[in-house]
Amino acid sequence: MDDSFAIDDVVRRTGLTARALRFYEARGLLAPLRTQSGRRWYGPADLERIHRIVALKKAGLSLAEIKRLFDRKPIDLAALLSAQRERLVQQAAEITEALTLIDSALSRVGRGEPLDAATLCSLIRKGDTMMTDGQQAWKAVLDRYYTAEEQSHWQAAMPAAAPFDQAAYHAQWQALGRRIEAMLPLDPASDAALALVREWLALLEPFTRQASPMMWEGASRLYADMDNWQGEADPGFSKQVWDFIAAAAAAARKAGKDIGPLPAFMAPPA
Repeated sequence: MDDSFAIDDVVRRTGLTARALRFYEARGLLAPLRTQSGRRWYGPADLERIHRIVALKKAGLSLAEIKRLFDRKPIDLAALLSAQRERLVQQAAEITEALTLIDSALSRVGRGEPLDAATLCSLIRKGDTMMTDGQQAWKAVLDRYYTAEEQSHWQAAMPAAAPFDQAAYHAQWQALGRRIEAMLPLDPASDAALALVREWLALLEPFTRQASPMMWEGASRLYADMDNWQGEADPGFSKQVWDFIAAAAAAARKAGKDIGPLPAFMAPPA
């Protein structure tokens, strides 16, 4: 295996996480060699395939679409690339506008001129609208599952929620997801499962406080279809964890147990 690499080496060479590599393998995109002890080894062909996956994801293709390409199955590649190009053109226009504002501000500062409040506010507003890589990944996923009208509905509803630290909130989901995964397999009808469902819904409360029936049903559809987008955007937990929580919540409600905070339209009658 002189020309092969362990998963840690591949992580260092590609910048991907071990979790992403294992997820690609589970989706049938990679097939590394395994030792008798189960350790993964990636050869040159595997590394080339990983680079292709990364390149195609950057072009806007989902993992399911990439799998179809690898399997030489028909796909409307022109439509997919055209849609991605349109998104990139829009992002490029936003970046150009932001750079123009920054250059203007730097020019004034360089001449010793005071930076007026209007220009500074424009820079701040533009900075607030520029998306991180993670936000762009989520937008690409949401664009496939929600219409523009549905996304507008979300944007109108969610600002009423109390402000919170998004990074810290995501870290809480990651911690809960890891803890649940470590406990599996677990009987969905058990008391331990009920406690996890209550903890899950308590963490979800900023959303449930504002959720409409359309928002709740749309989110349920999105996460039920995680197999087709997990690895593109990170919700903080795996599909296995989501399926367990869904089953445990259903078992608890069937048994008439209180599972925690729910949207008002789902709450049982008094």
